[in-house]
Amino acid sequence: MWYVSTRGMAPRVDFEGALFSGYAPVGGLYVPEALPQLGTETLRQWSALSYPGLVKALCSLFIGPELIAKDDLNDLIDRAFSRFRCKEVVRLSRLRNGLNVLELWHGVTYAFKDLSLCCTAQFLQYFLEKRKKHIIVVVGTSGDTGSAAIESVQGAKNVDIIVLLPKGHCTKIQELQMTTVLRENVHVFGAGCVAQKMGLPIHLVVAVNRNDVIHRTVQRGDFSLSETVTPTLASAMDIQVPYNMERIFWLLSGSDSQMTRALMEQFERTQCVSVPKELHGLLSEAVTSESVTDEVITQTVRRCWEENQYLLCPHTAVAVSYHYQQRDRQQPRYGGQRGG
Repeated sequence: MWYVSTRGMAPRVDFEGALFSGYAPVGGLYVPEALPQLGTETLRQWSALSYPGLVKALCSLFIGPELIAKDDLNDLIDRAFSRFRCKEVVRLSRLRNGLNVLELWHGVTYAFKDLSLCCTAQFLQYFLEKRKKHIIVVVGTSGDTGSAAIESVQGAKNVDIIVLLPKGHCTKIQELQMTTVLRENVHVFGAGCVAQKMGLPIHLVVAVNRNDVIHRTVQRGDFSLSETVTPTLASAMDIQVPYNMERIFWLLSGSDSQMTRALMEQFERTQCVSVPKELHGLLSEAVTSESVTDEVITQTVRRCWEENQYLLCPHTAVAVSYHYQQRDRQQPRYGGQRGG
């Protein structure tokens, strides 16, 4: 498996090269040169796998055995998930009226980023030990990424980590996670499209808070920065630049590196891009979007508790609000007619 830059003009690299490069040398993000296609039989077999088993199957498609032997890969993934609080790693809670919540918070820091970063750290350490090298990882975070990144590499002899966090804009528990349980290698300073393309039969819904650059891009093709970042109850979503949009542009444009490069370079110059009509059509066909206010987040948390005695975090409530919105359109919550 080879990886190429979304903007072209960079040599292709293997998984190890992409892992250690981050951004491509001349800009752009690394993506698989070709996506494996999943047939119906593969999806049927995978549906019976545990979450760790599914991760092993997926990773084997993107990491060649010449880089990490199959047994080593499986061991790394088992080690990555060994500290999760439930054996399943993730848990699906089936609630009333068709609401299913996939719980991604059973990792050490209670953040969904534990799922990816614990594996990333294992892969980094594997290659660093093999090459007898040492690296410094620099992380910028609005909260959840920082604590998950710190936890994933704590005590790793080949990795130092520096985390930049916006003082006063993280939750108290996240700030404490990042500043009170440190090791010698930790330094903190204040401060689904792929799956769809591989053949998974899903329609994606992107639900965001009032920082709505993704929503505006999907709805109107308006990929531009707002004047400011609006603080919300779902603070991990308080961002201006959703960098993964570059990968989505590349995927939906048929791997058109020239178009992707032109769009992103214009965005970097002007902070404002009007997505081409054809690409916007493909985006809006593949993805539905919604933007919700803090009031809606609060109402959603309350409603889920009243109906299920199940407490949502504000970020999950952003997504669940879309479910309630669609359900209420099909079946109004309060029946009957009112007199005029």
